[in-house]
Amino acid sequence: MKCKKNIKGKRCQANAMKDSDYCYFHNPDITANEKRSVQVKGGQNRRVVVSSPLPQIKIEKVEDVTKLLVDTINEVRDGRLDCRVANTIGFLTGMVLKSFEVSVLEKRIDKIELTVNS
Repeated sequence: MKCKKNIKGKRCQANAMKDSDYCYFHNPDITANEKRSVQVKGGQNRRVVVSSPLPQIKIEKVEDVTKLLVDTINEVRDGRLDCRVANTIGFLTGMVLKSFEVSVLEKRIDKIELTVNS
C-alpha cells in the first residue's frame, strides 16, 4: 500500500509502513528529530570499504573482461566481495567493452575510407 499523504495534489509514491497509512517521513507518530537522526545515520552506512585492495589487472582484450567478470561473480558468491563493488565492476566493464567496440568500428571505417580514397 502507498502512503496516503498528498503533496500539492499528488499522492506520495513511497510505500506505507507496516500497520500505518503513511511512509516513514510522513508518519505523524514519528518526530522530526527522529526523522533527521535517521537521515544522518542512513548516509553513513552506504559507503563500501574494500577490506583489502583488489589486485590490479590489465584489460587489453575481451577475454580479460570475461575473466574479470567470472572472478567477480565467484567472489560475490563466496561472500568475499560486496554486491555494490561488483555492480560497479560490472558497470565499468560494460564501458570497457563499449570502448573496445568503438575502437574496432573506427579501425574498420579507417580501412574503408582508405580504400574509397585510393
